[in-house]
Amino acid sequence: MGILRVVLGTVLLAAAASPVSATPASQVDALFAEWNTTRSPGCAVAVLRDGRIAYEQGYGMADLDHGIPITPTTVFHVASVSKQFTAAAILLLVQEGKVGLDDPVRKYVPELPDFGTPITVRELLHHTSGIRDQWELLELSGWRYSLDLITDDDVLRVVSRQKGLNFPPGTKYSYSNTGYTLLAQIVARVSGQSLREFTAARFFGPLGMRNTHFRDDHAEIVPGIAYGYVKKGDAFSLSVTNFDTVGATSLLTTVEDLARWDENFYAMQVGGPSLIAGMQERGVLANGKQIAYAAGLRVDTYRGLPIVTHSGSDAGYRSVLLRFPQQHFSVTCLCNVGESNPTGVAQKIAEIYLGDKMQAPSVRSGPTAIVPPARLAAQAGTYVERGGHSALRVSVTQGKLNVRRSEDADEAPLAAIAEGRYQEEDDPDVTVEFSGGTANAAARATLRDGEESPQVYERVPDYLPSAKELARYAGEYGSEEIEARYRIGLRNGKLVLSSMKLAGIELEPFAPDVFSAREFGALHFTHDSRNTVTGFIFNTHRTFDFPFLKLRAQ
Repeated sequence: MGILRVVLGTVLLAAAASPVSATPASQVDALFAEWNTTRSPGCAVAVLRDGRIAYEQGYGMADLDHGIPITPTTVFHVASVSKQFTAAAILLLVQEGKVGLDDPVRKYVPELPDFGTPITVRELLHHTSGIRDQWELLELSGWRYSLDLITDDDVLRVVSRQKGLNFPPGTKYSYSNTGYTLLAQIVARVSGQSLREFTAARFFGPLGMRNTHFRDDHAEIVPGIAYGYVKKGDAFSLSVTNFDTVGATSLLTTVEDLARWDENFYAMQVGGPSLIAGMQERGVLANGKQIAYAAGLRVDTYRGLPIVTHSGSDAGYRSVLLRFPQQHFSVTCLCNVGESNPTGVAQKIAEIYLGDKMQAPSVRSGPTAIVPPARLAAQAGTYVERGGHSALRVSVTQGKLNVRRSEDADEAPLAAIAEGRYQEEDDPDVTVEFSGGTANAAARATLRDGEESPQVYERVPDYLPSAKELARYAGEYGSEEIEARYRIGLRNGKLVLSSMKLAGIELEPFAPDVFSAREFGALHFTHDSRNTVTGFIFNTHRTFDFPFLKLRAQ
């Protein structure tokens, strides 16, 4: 494939001998300075240009216990970067006439419930199926993510018990890991090979990706693997996956092997032009709106240049493969530290090499409006979504607006980009627009999060319930769909949610009947005609309107 490796020692020695000129390599190294130590985990990076590796390097340690450094041949768990390989496997079967993109998924996976409207293979690929996310369903059911073993059978069992969807298939986009687990099942059942076997035979072997495979056995010994870590105070703790499930995740690979995969998008050695085109064909909703998500890949732009990309995040692992197809240029960055940001770093690396071809940073990269303190105060307050299922809390801190969704643990600072319009500083895809009301109080807030449908929230008075008011919510609640039981009780005048494996999460009141369990999700309590609490509706970012029934009062 013509992929050549740079002799790294020569590059680094040359950079040290010529400190006056900042080479692209030295600029890349500077981006990883925080992790370039024997006392921390870190990252591997490869810069790919015109079919060759222009630069590659490892920073930090793959294994802190044994002092093993990261190199370009270190094997990483790459989380959702895996999805493009699962999508490619499906598209190969489509080429061979063994699977149809518009076939109902139940044709291949009859365990999937009949929701009244067929879900197609195409909708799984584009995250438009409406199927609830497997990680959130399992967490609600009691699994501790990346601590308790999660298998394909676990996912299929919980999916088979679902009675509803997030939305009618094809009408919206909502990222669902479940869809890609189901796609892996289709590959296995149609081909007669596991996803690991199929991809090894059809992709990794032909492309020479010798250090790449889908890990379907959590106990497997993998030479050269990086362990995942997260910061714990001033030290690091292990944070690894515990999965025997593939498709949505579980690919193990290296930056060098991903370079070979990346080059196939130009050489088309495997799959030919139709596979490459199919992987980059963006989804279309029932209303005709095109979305950025294609088949295991996002097709978008960055500073005016077309890009094809996907990132990944599991336990202490972070990853990205970022491609600029018109420039035949890519960056892959794989990290084993949860606090890293490979996507942001990859974008900065692209700017080092392609900055002269890029547009100036867009207006979203920084605030452009100065908002008077009185106006900020008028926008602060509590807003409840139409339907009452979730809420926003907007506050002012040191002259800046902050927003927190009832589904989130933390508030996010907002930057003003126009009159009444703001974006999250750390995630410019999330915007909040205030409208209506008076000079003293905005009436509503509209939140947009990337390609998700806009959410409209109406302003409500601040809610400070008494212990007596809270007591009416206490009791035991259950869900047949996930075989879960929760207890809600009063502790020190506050509601606390607990279960067999959940020690207790304090429920923070946002509005009457609407409470936040922080990172666990948001609860909206329901009533009967006598205003007796009958249950609650649970909402997270990828599981909507999930019902629990009240089984008994406390």
